[in-house]
Amino acid sequence: MRICSVNVRAGSKGVPGKNLRTLAGIPMFGHSVRQAVASGLFDEVVVSSDSEEILRLAPEFGATGVVVRPPELATDTAGKVPAIAHSVLETERRIGARFDVCVDLDATSPLRLVDDIRAAVVMFEASDAESLITGSEARRNPYFNLVELQPDGTVAVSKKPPRDVLCRQDAPRAFDMNGSIYIWRRDSLVREPVVFYPSTILFEMPSERSIDVDSEFDFRIVSWLMQERDVEGRH
Repeated sequence: MRICSVNVRAGSKGVPGKNLRTLAGIPMFGHSVRQAVASGLFDEVVVSSDSEEILRLAPEFGATGVVVRPPELATDTAGKVPAIAHSVLETERRIGARFDVCVDLDATSPLRLVDDIRAAVVMFEASDAESLITGSEARRNPYFNLVELQPDGTVAVSKKPPRDVLCRQDAPRAFDMNGSIYIWRRDSLVREPVVFYPSTILFEMPSERSIDVDSEFDFRIVSWLMQERDVEGRH
C-alpha cells in the first residue's frame, strides 16, 4: 500500500500565508493534492496541517483524509520529516492498515508534473533504497564555481576536486534539492525519520519544474510559469 502526504504549516516567514495564496485559481497547496490524486498511485492522500482552514479545504481537492499536526511539530524550528511520519502513523490508525511506501509532495513545489510522481515511484520501487529525493542539476558546482569564505577572509572552492577541473563539464555532477517529491520505505521513515540514509537515491527533474516557493520572487516566477503552461495546454 502507498500513502501520499502533503504537509502544510499555517505559518511562513518568507511568504506569509503562502500555502493558502491563490495560484492558478486555487490555494497553492491544492495543486499538490490534485497531482497526488491524479497519479492514481495512492491508497490514501492526506493533508497534515495546524491550520483549520487548510484542513477544511483539503477534501475539496481530493484529499481522502486530514491529520491535525501537533503544536510541537508545527513550530518554525520543527523538522518536516517527523511531521510526515506522524501523518503516516495517524492515517494507519484511522484505516487500520499499514503502508509500504510513503510519499510526500511539498506544497511549495507545485510545478512538478503527475508524470514526475509516477516516474519517481517507479524508480524507487525498482531499487533497494530506503529513501528517494528529487533535484535538478546545480547551477553552481561545488567543485568548480561554488566558493566558501575562509576564516582569513579569502575564498576557496567548496569541495576539492578529485582531479584538475578546467571547465564545469569536467566536474562531478552536483544537484540542488528541489524539495518536490520525497519517498520512503515505511519502516525506515517511522524508525528513523530523516531524509538521508546510506542508500538514498535521486530522481532528476528539470530546472523549470524545480522552483520551491520560498520568497515573493519565487511566487511570481511560479505564477508566471503556471500561466505559460496553461496557455500552452490550451493550444
